[in-house]
Amino acid sequence: MNQPSDALSTTPVEPATPPPAPDAPLDRRWVAVVAVAVTVLAWASAFVVIRVAAQAYGPGPLTAGRLLVGVLALGAGVLVSRRWVAPTRREWALLVLCGVAWFGIYNVALAWAEQTVDAGTTAMLVNIGPILIALFAGLLLGEGFPRWLVIGALVAFGGAVLVGAATADAESADLLGVLLCVLAAVTYAIGVLAQKPVLRRLPGLQVTFLACAIGAVCCLPFTPQLVAEVAAAPAAATAGVVYLGAVPTALAFSTWAYALARMDAGRLGVTTYVVPPITIVMSAVLLGELPPVLAVVGGVVCLVGVGLSRRR
Repeated sequence: MNQPSDALSTTPVEPATPPPAPDAPLDRRWVAVVAVAVTVLAWASAFVVIRVAAQAYGPGPLTAGRLLVGVLALGAGVLVSRRWVAPTRREWALLVLCGVAWFGIYNVALAWAEQTVDAGTTAMLVNIGPILIALFAGLLLGEGFPRWLVIGALVAFGGAVLVGAATADAESADLLGVLLCVLAAVTYAIGVLAQKPVLRRLPGLQVTFLACAIGAVCCLPFTPQLVAEVAAAPAAATAGVVYLGAVPTALAFSTWAYALARMDAGRLGVTTYVVPPITIVMSAVLLGELPPVLAVVGGVVCLVGVGLSRRR
């Protein structure tokens, strides 16, 4: 009787080694979640850091410095990855459009806007971008205009009007800043639509590097002013420019691409809705700034409109 019992006692030992395999996909999902968290926190912090750097740097030089740092960091990443696919003529055209719109005009408009508009209000206005992407896709790509998209767009427009009214009456903000935020949202939407087809064939890191490099080339005319302002700017402002290039530009776009490759795009896009609340908290703690109450209400209405536009 002892012989069979010994045999039975050893049988469970065999299957004890394979179980770790199912944990691997779970581990990868957690890495993707961490990548999303890094992206959201980095992008939220960008609005706050721009407010600090904009005190010593003009919109053009700030963007030029940010993109130059981003190009160096992303270029190093491309060299390490050793992945490169030659773009076609059509892909080059889309890359140029993405680089000029999203990395060039967007960043200049954002830095210009934050000279007069607080970080939280700026973040809320820029986050109407997903609605603009959907509207442009319906207009240019033939994807149509679903009822909830139109309703959401109208609600978000009403929220933007409230924000504009609030900031126009505030002492520290003006209507031009609000319009620049809207311009940033428009160029963000154009950049995303131009980038999307290119990502089907080219590696995400390569696409981000090329778009950032194209944006940096557009900002080269600001280089003499950048050199002069670096010499006169306080260390904190210059450190802010370096941070903007290394973290919200290079790191955050890379972690976003990593998460996008492993998560549903629609669900991932919803995570950007938490950027404005995080920005408002960061701005309150680090800068002592809070948006006007009416601007907060308008920002919430904007985000509600974005949420309604995603209904099916």
